[in-house]
Amino acid sequence: MVPRQRAARRREPGSSLSSVSNARRQVRGELPAVALPDSRFHLRFSEFIPDFEGSGDAIARLCDLPRFSGARHVFVTPDNSLTGLRHRLLLAGATMVVSSYNMARGFYLLRPGAVPPGHELYAAWLDGLEHFGQPLSLQELSTLGPFDCVVTGASAVATSGVRFGRGHGFFDLEWRIFSDLGLVTERTPLATVVHDVQVLEQRLFPGPDDVLVDCICTPTRTLQVARDTPRPRGIRWEDVTPEQIAAMPALSELARSVGLA
Repeated sequence: MVPRQRAARRREPGSSLSSVSNARRQVRGELPAVALPDSRFHLRFSEFIPDFEGSGDAIARLCDLPRFSGARHVFVTPDNSLTGLRHRLLLAGATMVVSSYNMARGFYLLRPGAVPPGHELYAAWLDGLEHFGQPLSLQELSTLGPFDCVVTGASAVATSGVRFGRGHGFFDLEWRIFSDLGLVTERTPLATVVHDVQVLEQRLFPGPDDVLVDCICTPTRTLQVARDTPRPRGIRWEDVTPEQIAAMPALSELARSVGLA
């Protein structure tokens, strides 16, 4: 879903607000015991999605899956929980696209060979991504072609595939931009990597704006999701404010391309 400045937080998934709010409180109550603090935000989980104990095992599970193991062109969100995955992709020589924090500086491309040997771990961190990465316009991004797969972090995810992040809706926006560019489709594999305490066993039903994942990897298990709900497509410009367009270069570029800015 496109984030609304005036709403302050994104609309929750299609299940009742009370059930989702309770689930969010439950996860945030358990997360400090396993989460790794951020250098800027400590344990303020409304500001970032943390790395966690055992994330390397969860990432190894993801990389063992056939749909992800051979991917050569991948979009990965900049979440702390995916630092290990970005490191592995850089070592494997994959082409990787990563968004900047809050999409404030658009997207970055890391091509094979862009990172000097020995610097891959630094390049997998957010500051390193922007140091070694090539800034991408949407036009440049579209010429790279469709993603082989997409991986996102999550604050929590239900076994039904409904995920929610920090509450701002940036990944939903990224997905809609990519669908407008033809970079993702209904068949694009989409996974999330989380700790076991972030998995919600109760079924949450998606709303029309929720981007469901196909796969959930934790340190102890791999969950495949049987999706029966189509993913959203395209930006709904009636939901976008001028402030959002001004704050996000990618959204500004897309608005200009359709004559809205």
